[in-house]
Amino acid sequence: MLSTHLRLASAADAASICAIYNPYVATTAITFEEEAVTPQDMAQRIADVGAANLPWLVLEVDGRIAGYAYATKWRARSAYRYSVESTVYLDRAFAGQGLGRLLYGALLDELRKREVHVVIGGIALPNESSVRLHEKLGFLKVAHFTEVGMKFGRWIDVGYWELRLGQ
Repeated sequence: MLSTHLRLASAADAASICAIYNPYVATTAITFEEEAVTPQDMAQRIADVGAANLPWLVLEVDGRIAGYAYATKWRARSAYRYSVESTVYLDRAFAGQGLGRLLYGALLDELRKREVHVVIGGIALPNESSVRLHEKLGFLKVAHFTEVGMKFGRWIDVGYWELRLGQ
């Protein structure tokens, strides 16, 4: 049985988070980022999320960071202050074990504590595993944009799923 531990991320986690994220950057269209992220840049991103009073969680499995999840402001204008966009990534070695659901569920619990009303998940399509995860957690598809991103020489659609937390 795996030993899991959820906690807030810190700058010290940046290199481990990059080790999870950068393979997605290099080999998939899941993220539209096209250049590897440095640990210094990732540490700044973690700090920026914290400065916005939003959570960035890491999931440790047997002492190793297996994934992370965080929320960012949906838009900058004040009226959007109760809406966030969520992000979750797992080390591919830990996929298919229910850890994404555990991690995402913990993020949603943290967001409920912060007066967040709506969580928005953007998914580069196709991505059946991410769609399935969002829908298992109660998200509903609310938008589909065609050919809005270009990566690896092909156009990519993006769908948006929304979850109302009820506050």
